[in-house]
Amino acid sequence: MTLANYCPVSNLPFLGKMIERAVLGQLQQFLEDTASLDPFQSGFRPGHGTETVLVAITDELRRQSDSGGSALLVLLDLTTAFDTVDYDLMIHRLAMSGVRGQALNWFNSFLRNRSQCVEYMDQVSDRSPLLCGVPQGAILSPLLFNIYVRPLASLVRSFGLDCYQYADDTQLLLRLEPGATSIPDNFTLCLEALSNWLRASRLKVNPAKTEILWHGRSTGLTHLLPTFDGAALSPSPTVKSLGVVLDSQLTMEAQVAAASKQAFFHLRQARQLAPYLSDEALATVIHATVTSRLDYCNGLYVGLPISTTQKLRIVQNAAARLLTRTPMKCHITPVLQHLHWLPMDYRGLYKMLVLKTLYGQGPSYLRDRLSFSHHRRSQRPSQRDLLYVPGPRE
Repeated sequence: MTLANYCPVSNLPFLGKMIERAVLGQLQQFLEDTASLDPFQSGFRPGHGTETVLVAITDELRRQSDSGGSALLVLLDLTTAFDTVDYDLMIHRLAMSGVRGQALNWFNSFLRNRSQCVEYMDQVSDRSPLLCGVPQGAILSPLLFNIYVRPLASLVRSFGLDCYQYADDTQLLLRLEPGATSIPDNFTLCLEALSNWLRASRLKVNPAKTEILWHGRSTGLTHLLPTFDGAALSPSPTVKSLGVVLDSQLTMEAQVAAASKQAFFHLRQARQLAPYLSDEALATVIHATVTSRLDYCNGLYVGLPISTTQKLRIVQNAAARLLTRTPMKCHITPVLQHLHWLPMDYRGLYKMLVLKTLYGQGPSYLRDRLSFSHHRRSQRPSQRDLLYVPGPRE
């Protein structure tokens, strides 16, 4: 491990974690009731997740290209963000969120008066006081960081860009109208203001690792992109967003290839262990290491051509054959039915995401994208509550 990747983990007592868990529930409920969190912040919030963020982003990119325009997705890379949180700013932003009195004093005590040391072999260094940062591994740290970076999204949107966040993963989305011949000035101004805000908040972006994805017609604008903190910005054919590989055309072919490759690797490992495991233990290994990778953000696979998802089906079928010891000559459909496994093409469809979103258990940014058809007031139950499905170019 290189020094640049060094990330200290706090040694927290068990009783302290129990207290944190109790405080987390109260703070989370308070923030949701008072709408103190940014609606597009999805990190560590009930009903939110990496998949909901990516569904919203890819939907917005497709809408923009369907309208004849293009879009620019900027993925910011924050360097050791949790370790550089300023205590005074953290307390100030907690107060701005409505946390006052003894509760604010408790958080002040929770953050301060920490120290660190390094243990190597049987040697322990002297203790050094920690002057910034939320404790790594603490239950409260992710939510506190959400509060800390809340002004960032408001700043970005003030320049007309969209901002999607998952904890310290921040993504900006710039829309370009059809036939645009230049990069809007608000994009350059936004990057400058963002750089200043991050510097004032003791956060640092690594411009060299900041990625850009261009979706739609570029019309030769890629060479007009501004610099960010002295580093030139240039689009990549693929970017990795929250563990998912997105390509500029949103074909998801690169993601399917990456997911199937990882799943096949772990399936080969499971095959070597299979003779020594019971059926129940083998099923646990396969679900933990193989199907979990096939199912990660599989809502993004809905609507893809069968030829694109073929690799995922091959992995799933191989996993089913391994678990049931079924030879290759046997048909796979009865095997999947016996295991009660949905085929890959249906696993993304069989989700509660839309239902939860409609009934307030999902993110508001997804609920705002849903609209009902003109049969909303119909007296016929079969036509009531039907969602409107937009066609291309709408």
